[in-house]
Amino acid sequence: MFSLEGKIALITGGAHSIGFAIGVGLAKAGATVCFNCSNEASRQRGIEAYKNEGIDVHGYVADVTDEKAVRELVAKIRDEVGIIDILVNNAGIIKRIPMTDMSVEDFTKVIDVDLIAPFICSKAVIPGMIEKGHGKIINICSMMSELGRETVSAYAAAKGGLKMLTRNICSEFGGANIQCNGIGPGYIATNQTAPLRERQPDGSRHPFDQFIISKTPAGRWGTTDDLIGPAVFLASDASNFVNGHILYVDGGILAYIGKQP
Repeated sequence: MFSLEGKIALITGGAHSIGFAIGVGLAKAGATVCFNCSNEASRQRGIEAYKNEGIDVHGYVADVTDEKAVRELVAKIRDEVGIIDILVNNAGIIKRIPMTDMSVEDFTKVIDVDLIAPFICSKAVIPGMIEKGHGKIINICSMMSELGRETVSAYAAAKGGLKMLTRNICSEFGGANIQCNGIGPGYIATNQTAPLRERQPDGSRHPFDQFIISKTPAGRWGTTDDLIGPAVFLASDASNFVNGHILYVDGGILAYIGKQP
């Protein structure tokens, strides 16, 4: 029931980091994987990265905030590969700026990529899923779908909105045998977070690293591989009666109040 043989998956921003790990996981479970990037150089790097894993993929350049471009992307995948069974709305950005210093333009950009784009992409694939009689949409949410933190007002607003978009897609299209769920990663060790995990000159942990470890019952950062199993589950028939759910993969942070000082 976890097999994805015969399924076609589109992963937005699937050339690196979390999107790439999920793409590899879905491919190894049997899916044919397509991904998009914002430019040709990223597309080529992504294809090469998948090739190094022994995976043939279909890479495309498309701006997920542009509805016309997304419609053309989905149509091209349909012509070249087939109708999309699985959509992973992974593409995202964050701008860490104090709210009172953040411009409306920066706030809007985060909302456009992290919330409007998943709406556009989901809207584009749902008709094909209805035609096939089934579909899986996985939105990459965040702990910031539940919690706030300094400097991430736009990101938290977008991810909170994405949580509710997930539930509404479930509500509106569950009767068409479409399951829409979210994955909420905790703090994941990636190249982007590497500076926050570097040892200090005296050998101690970076202060933010210390903070995260102290708040995580698992006692570590997550890895991109930690997200593969949840993604395969939500993409497969194993989750056919799971809908509108956010699966937090956070090492227990959201369950934990923290140690007494």
